[in-house]
Amino acid sequence: MKYKINLFMAWFFIPQTLAMGWVAAVGRIILELLGAITQEGDIPSRLVGALLLFGIVFTIHHLRGTLPPEGNPEGNGFIFGHRLVMMANLLASLLFIYPYVSLIIESRDLLMVLGKFTTAFGYWVMAIWVVGFSFLYQSSLPRK
Repeated sequence: MKYKINLFMAWFFIPQTLAMGWVAAVGRIILELLGAITQEGDIPSRLVGALLLFGIVFTIHHLRGTLPPEGNPEGNGFIFGHRLVMMANLLASLLFIYPYVSLIIESRDLLMVLGKFTTAFGYWVMAIWVVGFSFLYQSSLPRK
């Protein structure tokens, strides 16, 4: 069960990390269709976009029963792959939370430095997910 949650969160954070602005833009479109006045990249747009993305991933998970890569718990690299995916999920959650927390930070210098770190987190997260998913895929291959 814990492995399914780990993969679910990864599949939520992957599009959120890759297309954060697009997810917020879709949230803004939905809010404006409902009659709300919004600004580009504001908090309600980001939240609505994230909820929509969460619903899409949940629907796919529910209809399919699982999300790839499933892996084999007895295979080589399964635990290590999930640990890497969990580490990437943690970094991606920090990246996801940053726009909400950045509003209360008053120092422009600190905001600039944190902005650079969040960009780096996006690149690190993608690399860690790729390596973690490759270990999970490797664990499902037959042993030779």
